[in-house]
Amino acid sequence: MTHYKFMLLEYNAGKDGKTAVTLRITKDRKRKYIKTGLLATVEQWNSENDRFIADKKLVPKFKEYNAKLSELETRVNAVLRDFEADRIDWTLNQFEDAFVGKTSKGKVKDYFNNTIVTLKETGHIGNSKCYSRTLHMLELFDSKFDKKVFSEIDIKYVKTFDIFLQKRECKGNTRKYYFKALRAILNKAIQDKEASESTYPFGKGGFNIAALEEETAKRYLPHDSMMKLKTTVMDNAVLERTRRLFLFSYYCYGISFIDAALLTKKNIIRYNGGNYIVYKRNKTKEAKKVKPIQIKITSEIQELMDWFSANTLLVEDYLLPIVSIAGYKGEQLYNHIRSRFGRNNKNLTNLAKALEITDMKLTSYVSRHTMAMTLQDNQVPREVISQILGHSDLATTNTYLDSFASSVIDEAVKVL
Repeated sequence: MTHYKFMLLEYNAGKDGKTAVTLRITKDRKRKYIKTGLLATVEQWNSENDRFIADKKLVPKFKEYNAKLSELETRVNAVLRDFEADRIDWTLNQFEDAFVGKTSKGKVKDYFNNTIVTLKETGHIGNSKCYSRTLHMLELFDSKFDKKVFSEIDIKYVKTFDIFLQKRECKGNTRKYYFKALRAILNKAIQDKEASESTYPFGKGGFNIAALEEETAKRYLPHDSMMKLKTTVMDNAVLERTRRLFLFSYYCYGISFIDAALLTKKNIIRYNGGNYIVYKRNKTKEAKKVKPIQIKITSEIQELMDWFSANTLLVEDYLLPIVSIAGYKGEQLYNHIRSRFGRNNKNLTNLAKALEITDMKLTSYVSRHTMAMTLQDNQVPREVISQILGHSDLATTNTYLDSFASSVIDEAVKVL
């Protein structure tokens, strides 16, 4: 019988009370202890779940440390699966050799899975989903992907993967999505000394991910359609709620659906003589030097929040009726919001039909693009628009704004 457990060797504590967090592997009543490289005091350790206590005051980096332990647990299970698949009646010394040397083998799938676990443990659910989808696609492409090491992911392999995606009728932006995730994994593996730069397929003269990008149709509403949304009160309660959620995003600098969903009363701050909604974009909140977005609560925003408070069921301290079930956290909350996102876009399609908006498909993204284009049409500098959108660089903003509205072009060519 085989068992394993993460534990503290309390008898080996140092002067500061910290001792090594150790993996204990047991087989046939014999034990082996392998240090994880982490240290903890008795007060910092939860022996019931073999993890650091989830308390920032006691353990400021508990998420990072617990994610590391989850990675190690994934590695333990991978070693045991390999032994079982190869029908090896292993010894404890063999386990230690395989466990310690696991990362040096450079198995790409294992590294993918470890990264996914870490992202989930640290609350980066969206990124973990991205890597999971990319891994799934690679496994569809390559039936032996679980055996692949990093040195095999070269330029030839990447080009063949791209051909596979094209045969599945994946468009350029979809292929770009997968390749950006694969590139990020390879970059991280190189930083962690698990992969070599010698076979890196995305460097100078390598596979050009940027060339996959396709110009997407502009998603901003003309003035008359936007006025319909602003002024037409809907008799249908679902459509009226949907209309007001769209307007909330528009007036709040094009806030994304997930960021709007996560807003609570704690995000409202008194500042500079007025009330502000202050938040960091979920998409970039962990990036370096990311500043929080500050949105002054105008009369339009206040009226919308008052309407939601009076006419919808708000759970916990959420400002908007998007999260509908209390107590959800982490991946469960993320999946709930994604489900509501899909339903909201269906409601927007029905709203567009009711208002006879036929210029384009109405989605939650349209509010953000329309807001940005409205600012540009009113001569607001792109640098200011970029800051309002929460972009880290002007190049991202330019993808929103590089094409002028057709009415502007029509007016310009009158001089010809």
